[in-house]
Amino acid sequence: MDETGFFYALDLGGTNFRVMRVLLGGKQDRVVKREFKEESIPPHLMTGKSDELFDFIVEVLAKFVATEGEDFHLPPGRQRELGFTFSFPVKQTSLSSGTLINWTKGFSIDDTVGEDVVGELVKAMERVGLDMRVAALVNDTIGTLAGGRYTNPDVVVAVILGTGTNAAYVERAHAIPKWHGLLPKSGEMVINMEWGNFRSSHLPLTEYDHSLDLESLNPGEQILEKIISGMYLGEILRRVLLKMAEEAAFFGDVVPPKLRIPFIIRTPNMSAMHSDTSPDLKVVGSKLKDILEVPTSSLKMRKVVISLCNIIASRGARLSAAGIYGILKKIGRDAAKDGESQKSVIAMDGGLFEHYTQFSESMKSSLKELLGDEVSESVEVILSNDGSGVGAALLAASHSQYLEPGEDSETS
Repeated sequence: MDETGFFYALDLGGTNFRVMRVLLGGKQDRVVKREFKEESIPPHLMTGKSDELFDFIVEVLAKFVATEGEDFHLPPGRQRELGFTFSFPVKQTSLSSGTLINWTKGFSIDDTVGEDVVGELVKAMERVGLDMRVAALVNDTIGTLAGGRYTNPDVVVAVILGTGTNAAYVERAHAIPKWHGLLPKSGEMVINMEWGNFRSSHLPLTEYDHSLDLESLNPGEQILEKIISGMYLGEILRRVLLKMAEEAAFFGDVVPPKLRIPFIIRTPNMSAMHSDTSPDLKVVGSKLKDILEVPTSSLKMRKVVISLCNIIASRGARLSAAGIYGILKKIGRDAAKDGESQKSVIAMDGGLFEHYTQFSESMKSSLKELLGDEVSESVEVILSNDGSGVGAALLAASHSQYLEPGEDSETS
């Protein structure tokens, strides 16, 4: 908790990535200042070559480094240090290295799989002459948990609901059967669940989910992610509308050609339609016109679209809540304990949770329903915006090469 100085974070989690610098002020001041820049990844780089993706990222990072102001000033001879948040399944081989197991969330770059992603980043930095040390490789969910606990010790779970989804939580070390080494001093350990890859016969999958999975870049994988995350909700809506257009002439005699284009309805479009409260649902009408080139739509048609948005978003939100409830149950925080007032805080990050109000409200009310009124009073869901970036900078700071011996801190 005593980390001071300024550190960089690079957060690659989905269709956008973020570069950030954070000034840490130790126990009292915590995060003194932060600056960031967000950039979209051009779609062709998500399925191209590894070098092309990392060169693009480093180019943005180098430009951002060039804008350092007076507040962010390194002592002479000191190298910049970076925490790298990489939110894809990785086999972590050390604190600052890990090999990519497989891509998710619409990425498919074959020549990165099996490679050390930090090595790929460092090579790209060397190609442009950017002198920076990668001090920590962090999953965004772990970053959110670390960042959340840094400011609030009651944070026990972190959940990402954005382009993709994942969860991490703090577990008692002796409750981990796989663990065979020395137990950490704190007696606790962080579990990265990779819950997006959860599949079960109990998941309510429809024909639309099966066809989406079959036609995806990673068939048979990330099944939970494909029914609850921002990458896919709009695409599920498109598939339902297409079937209605083909079999029930929902849009009239002709199926709108645009409706056959995968992912043409993005989840932010779905959220905008779902949030429409105008009497004639004019936002729905304009989205149908702009995206699908449906020139006119009746109020009845628009109401059906809202109902579909509600069904798809509610299912995702309720399944997210069930996952969180499962974690709280696992760590014994799903029931009131006599004489104990333990607070359980869930740190949330991701654009889906932050911007899709109907989704996040449904998730929170579903969690309350599962926990019951008494227990839900001690459970708080907070938005930990930029949590993963701050967490990555914090973990870079706690593993800085400039720490004095014995100064290494157990941040989480």
